[in-house]
Amino acid sequence: MSEYIFISVAIMAIFTYLPRMLPLTLFRKEITSPFLKSLLYYVPYAVLSALTFPSIIYATANIYSAIGGCFVAMYFAYKEKGLVFVAIAAMLTSYVISFIC
Repeated sequence: MSEYIFISVAIMAIFTYLPRMLPLTLFRKEITSPFLKSLLYYVPYAVLSALTFPSIIYATANIYSAIGGCFVAMYFAYKEKGLVFVAIAAMLTSYVISFIC
């Protein structure tokens, strides 16, 4: 049993360290490709969206209130309102829709 745990921890350590180590060893020079620069610029936003969106949908018992709050948040974020305003508007919208549906 302890050999299995040791092997599991070793494999997890390798695959956790590998994504951090490879960019440092492969990209020693400054990246000049506009495509690669733009790709690397948008990756954090795409990952954050992919992690956050499922949580938004399943945050409430009613999917319609979750979708309504999500659309209100996206609208006010597009209009460049503040983070607190966007969050409160989305919560209030979700709360009101949960009573309607």
